[in-house]
Amino acid sequence: MRPQPVRHTNRLAQETSPYLLQHAHNPVDWYAWGGEALARAKELDRPIFLSIGYAACHWCHVMERESFEDMATAQFLNEHFVAIKVDREERPDLDSIYMDAVQQMTRSGGWPMSVFLTPDGRPFYGGTYFPDTPRHGLPSFRQVLTGISEAWREQRDEVERSGSALTEAIASAARPAGAAGAAGGALDATDLDEALAAVERGFDARTGGWGGSPKFPQPMTIEFLMRLAATRPGDERPLAIARRALDAMAAGGIHDQLGGGFARYATDSIWLVPHFEKMLYDNAQLARAYVHAWQLTQDARYRDVALDTLTFMERDLLTADGGFAASLDADTAGVEGATYVWSLAEIEAILGVEASAEFCRAYGVTAKGNWEGHNILSRVGDGDEQRLKESRAKLFTARQKRPQPARDDKVLTAWNGLAIAAFADAAAAFAEPRFAGVAARAADLLLSRVRDGDGRLSRSWKDGRAVAAGTLEDYTHLADGLLALYQATFDERWFVVARDLADQVLAHFVDPTGGFFDTADDHEALITRPKGTQDNATPSGGAMAAEVLLRLSAFTADDLYRTAAESAITGAAEYARRYPTAVAQWLNALTLAVGNVVEIAIAGDPAWPDAQSLLSVVRATYRPLCVIAAGEGGAVPLLDGRPLREGRATAYVCRNFACRAPVTEPADLAAQLTSIL
Repeated sequence: MRPQPVRHTNRLAQETSPYLLQHAHNPVDWYAWGGEALARAKELDRPIFLSIGYAACHWCHVMERESFEDMATAQFLNEHFVAIKVDREERPDLDSIYMDAVQQMTRSGGWPMSVFLTPDGRPFYGGTYFPDTPRHGLPSFRQVLTGISEAWREQRDEVERSGSALTEAIASAARPAGAAGAAGGALDATDLDEALAAVERGFDARTGGWGGSPKFPQPMTIEFLMRLAATRPGDERPLAIARRALDAMAAGGIHDQLGGGFARYATDSIWLVPHFEKMLYDNAQLARAYVHAWQLTQDARYRDVALDTLTFMERDLLTADGGFAASLDADTAGVEGATYVWSLAEIEAILGVEASAEFCRAYGVTAKGNWEGHNILSRVGDGDEQRLKESRAKLFTARQKRPQPARDDKVLTAWNGLAIAAFADAAAAFAEPRFAGVAARAADLLLSRVRDGDGRLSRSWKDGRAVAAGTLEDYTHLADGLLALYQATFDERWFVVARDLADQVLAHFVDPTGGFFDTADDHEALITRPKGTQDNATPSGGAMAAEVLLRLSAFTADDLYRTAAESAITGAAEYARRYPTAVAQWLNALTLAVGNVVEIAIAGDPAWPDAQSLLSVVRATYRPLCVIAAGEGGAVPLLDGRPLREGRATAYVCRNFACRAPVTEPADLAAQLTSIL
């Protein structure tokens, strides 16, 4: 009997990240980022090969199969380099720094990211995916390794100079944010008009979005448009643009028509063909956007999409301990999208001839298919909604019996903050307490597992371990989620922690020249301290900090919060004027800064029927410029000195803590809100 080959195991087997664990049995002698790896590179005087990716990344899997599982490639890598593997979702600080480097070198970026560093971490060469053989104008990975190894031996001085110059360029790129913003002057309401005009110019009304292919959702831009729509009732443009984008995505293949939720992006310009990975952050932000769209319009379609996205998150991403997993893979058993696509014959076999004919007309199914011989479902026609609903349920039941994509189970603090906000807003808007329970359980997990006794956060939780120091977005996104949860439940503990997280931001992340750094003042020393202004797939941490601080200022009357927020917004002025869709979260913060937030305090037990009647008035539409507190004074300053009238729940409508006459009748509250807004 022939002996079985010994399965290689490297250091990544000790990690919790599913992405790192995917590589734990590569023959590459991988290290995780840390002191051991950096010390080894210096000891051996070898360049570092830094590979950054994430578990749901299709091309990361391809490069692993082609190169990292190849014994000859691994042997060369092990002999000439120190190889470090990083999960970009666990270490957004490293991802940001070295992505800047790759973009400086190549004018593009993406994942897997492949960067070569000096032993002290300075980047000198990089790219993204390299194939196993030369093709598509790319050298093979082996060719790259050979060339870098030779350059390190024979042109060491030039490599070192290149690394130093590139490191200085990365650091310099981050420095002007405060100064440039100050030169641009404070933002005011006219900048909202300028930004709206730019958003409108860049919008493709035919396809319902911004940009060509690939086409990404833009939830922050859509939120900006809806905020304008809610606060400028005479201007129909913002809502029309937002609705066109929301409608196009909801009808497209990027939206899972059977199971709910959204894929990461469309590979085409018409939202049909998704890149099939499903990310928590996309679904959290889009669910919240559709909730707000329903509040604005009362269009049942938006409620349906919000609910199916929340259902997807709860069904497929919720972990056993109550947090939300990071993502579902793009591939199933190595085949992209295998779980999701259909043939005409499969649908006919499940639905029967008559029902399948109606369903196929409605969802664009043909014998030929619309993607590589298969059918991606998108809503292209009409049909009886009840029958289509029944057909969708049957097909989804059948789909669940197929192999399913792998799940990245790590619980990321920032992304869970976005999810908490989505479920909390849905709980309030739809009067559905169960959603608040889901949000509260996730919040409890984070506060008990990733928050230490000093109030500091870790980035990630999995397998009983908290991993990596929290970054700015972990503090700000969680604080935003907790403020939303407070306003859905009026449990003051959520407010207390949100305020503490904001205080941590002011203590550890402020840039004295303006705005906020992405890492804390006591974070691991890296080649530069990252400071991002632009939104990525998640909102800018600095912009979310500004929004949270402005809301806290309205809850507390503490000018320290408002001053810090306005300073940060000023620092983003030039970017917001020139690139509104790239910095839409700053525009969302600006709507609060210039819109004079309305403070609504409801004295009395929130569970009282008369208090519920008053809250129903407040929640009857989307009110982005309002903060709401209910209960007795104490932890939430907005409630201090708000007595009941005649023993009844009483509403106080205020702006800058100057209040209208207290009212107890829902009609009177509605009239005051109409007047003041």
